[in-house]
Amino acid sequence: MILKILWFAGGRRTHPARRLGLFVCLTAVLAAGGCVKKSPAKQMSRAEGSMAVPVTTATAQQKTTAITAEDFGTVEAYTNVDLRVQVTGILMQVHFTEGQMVKKGDLLLSIDPRQPEAALKAAKANLERDQAQLKNAEREATRQTELLQKGFAAQDVYDEAVTAVETLQAAIGADKAAIENAALQLEYCSICSPVDGRTGSLHVHQGNLIKADDISVVTIRQTDPIYVSFCLREQYLPAIQREMAKGELDVGVIRPGEDREPIHGILSFVDNTVDPDGRTIHLRATFPNKDQRLWPGQYVRVILTIAQEPNSTVVPSQAVQTGQNSQFVYVVKSDQTVEMRPITVKRAADKETVVDGVKPGEVIITDGQLRLVPGARIQIKNPSQSPASQGPAAERAEVKKP
Repeated sequence: MILKILWFAGGRRTHPARRLGLFVCLTAVLAAGGCVKKSPAKQMSRAEGSMAVPVTTATAQQKTTAITAEDFGTVEAYTNVDLRVQVTGILMQVHFTEGQMVKKGDLLLSIDPRQPEAALKAAKANLERDQAQLKNAEREATRQTELLQKGFAAQDVYDEAVTAVETLQAAIGADKAAIENAALQLEYCSICSPVDGRTGSLHVHQGNLIKADDISVVTIRQTDPIYVSFCLREQYLPAIQREMAKGELDVGVIRPGEDREPIHGILSFVDNTVDPDGRTIHLRATFPNKDQRLWPGQYVRVILTIAQEPNSTVVPSQAVQTGQNSQFVYVVKSDQTVEMRPITVKRAADKETVVDGVKPGEVIITDGQLRLVPGARIQIKNPSQSPASQGPAAERAEVKKP
């Protein structure tokens, strides 16, 4: 452009000094234009550097926290009872429906009682016969005793009479035992529930012949109370033993897909050996289960509370960030900027994390960390929180909107 202007001026035979002045003027104009274009960029850069990053905050708190160990476990019935018949006969009637809750003593099955009834009648008849014979034998033994004393009876005849009495007495004892056995067989024809629980599927249906002690007719599982079995690494064993000596340990379970408070029970069993393959210890907890929330065979999350630690510093878990060398949080400083503070995570529990490296009352960033760098200015997006709820540091961290 400059050359064209000079050429145009030269075409008019402009004086050399005049052409030099024109060149200087044009250069100055272009330089000024370049400066005008660059100044908005510089102003934008400065504006960006002074803009506050919107964040949300929370206050580090000090409180008593639980030292826990977590794993997964399996729900087990408190008692499993396989009902088997003890007499051979036809299954006459089933008095329950599959899956029904039953009480201890409830009648469940009825077996054809006619054969045990006949055996009981026969045993009673035998007893009456032997009792009648015994009376006659006792009279005969009395006569033989009197004759022997008078010298009119032989010794062997007397001995035979006494032996007959003793034999019939033994027979009567056997008859009574036979009656008891027959009565027991008759009682076995009515099968009652031995525990409170829930019935399973019926394996033999009404009208079929059942042999004594052949197969399980139905399984009853007692589910209140109920067990949860789980395993933990062996390094927890000393602490568990130490705390169990002081009292009961609380165990909570959470069912898969359930967002509710854990179901609480107590640790009731610690196995007497460590599994050599997995280096784990088997444990079992007992839970009340009146509402039947726990079901045998369920896979649940188990949280064993081993002890309570006072004066723990906790922060929201979402505030904890992972760096190249360690984990850290952003702490709000008094000059409206943030500091990247390395921390040591001791343990995490649901939405809170117990840490070292942060003091109770310090305000930390819980959201917006991706846009932060050490020294960045912030704008707190949760002004509805009162300074008292955020602690003294929150009062210092209040910033003005840009």
